[in-house]
Amino acid sequence: MKIKDDNKINDIYAATLKLVKASGLAGITMQAVAKEAGVATGTLYIYFQNKDELIIRLFDVCVKNSASNFFKDYSVRDPFKVGFRTIWSNILQHRLSRFPESIFIEQCFHSPFIDEDTKITLKKMFDPLLELLNRGKREHLIKNIDTFWLLTFMIGGINEVAKRVVYFNKKLSVELMDQNFQMCWDGIKA
Repeated sequence: MKIKDDNKINDIYAATLKLVKASGLAGITMQAVAKEAGVATGTLYIYFQNKDELIIRLFDVCVKNSASNFFKDYSVRDPFKVGFRTIWSNILQHRLSRFPESIFIEQCFHSPFIDEDTKITLKKMFDPLLELLNRGKREHLIKNIDTFWLLTFMIGGINEVAKRVVYFNKKLSVELMDQNFQMCWDGIKA
């Protein structure tokens, strides 16, 4: 049995992300991934049984990577607005620095590749953000509306900023980042 090479797996993941960004989940094939990764198609099948397994495993890696980056330097002991700003900034920076992963995750959530049980399990990794938003409501610092909609407003804004920066090749200065955070804050504060 051939030993699997982690570098090769990373190359395969990077190739998959690039192809998904360019042509969507439905548009990729194992042959195209192998070509983009610089490996033989047969080699690709040593690592992944099929496209479904590749997508599911890459999705798991991307979501776990996102969760670890989103909560970097966050402490539940921080004042609410400080904690919220930390997570908001981390999410935006992650989306910008790993844009193809963000596009991939978004497409996976709207595809048949990821089942509802997997989505529920993986969403639990983001519980610290949900807990923070619920704390903000309890402390009367943010609007007392369903956390789902608060999260939708927050993440929707972040996603659009990241897309506009990437798709329109815009520079996001510290001042613009601060202004975008302030607009988000103004939208949810009580």
